[in-house]
Amino acid sequence: MRIRIIDAFTDRPFHGNPAGVLLLDGPFPPDAWLQQVAAEVNLSETAFAHPLPPGGDADWALRWFTPKGEVDMCGHATLATAHALATSGLASGLIRFTARCGILTAAVAEDGTVTMDFPTSSLTPVDPDPAIARALGAEIKSVHDTSAHIGDLVVELADERAVRELAPDHAVLRGYARRGVIVTAPAEDPARGYDFVSRGFFPAFGIDEDPVTGSAHTALAPFWAARTGRTEMTGLQGGARQGLVRVRLAGDRTLLTGHAVTVIDGELRTSP
Repeated sequence: MRIRIIDAFTDRPFHGNPAGVLLLDGPFPPDAWLQQVAAEVNLSETAFAHPLPPGGDADWALRWFTPKGEVDMCGHATLATAHALATSGLASGLIRFTARCGILTAAVAEDGTVTMDFPTSSLTPVDPDPAIARALGAEIKSVHDTSAHIGDLVVELADERAVRELAPDHAVLRGYARRGVIVTAPAEDPARGYDFVSRGFFPAFGIDEDPVTGSAHTALAPFWAARTGRTEMTGLQGGARQGLVRVRLAGDRTLLTGHAVTVIDGELRTSP
């Protein structure tokens, strides 16, 4: 079975966010086997996809697993899957996926960029928990909860430097969100090519820090649109490893655009 490691939200190897991708010929194998493969790959997400009969609402069924469990939505592994389909000649143009969060689409352009259409997350202001501030070691400006398919807390910090210098206590963060914590701040200098920065921490799913979380940008897009009045922006996410996500807010949908590059293309020498 062919397996790929694809770096998403970057056009350079060893940048952005790596995802495992397995394109299956038939229906999904048992969940336990999918989870074992994801644990073996040991990246923030491994995507599994199989083709659907023609004439339906979607072309491919898609699921995502972290090393510890299945998630409802994942942006970078969806981008990686679309890249794998396009570069292997299995799909082109608009690709429709059905997933736990509904129908998602990914449009592959001639230059290889992928634009994904995801549901926009809701944002509900919540009172900052003092334990989160202690875990982050930073002064918090605001905290917002996100919709069910995202399940993150969006934590606003004062500036880009505060985001970059974070060294959080992951053990404490594990108990303070359904999925993870996204910290964000405005860019210090938008002339550098991005408008806001963020970092994502998901210790409850075995991921201390996720380099570039596409799904989180369905919350970051409306968050920063409300503060800037702009519906098109670029976000830079990551600590030591970073990537760029172009966002366009379109009401209840958010468009996420990025590049991807295949780094490893090999064979999984086991079967369900």
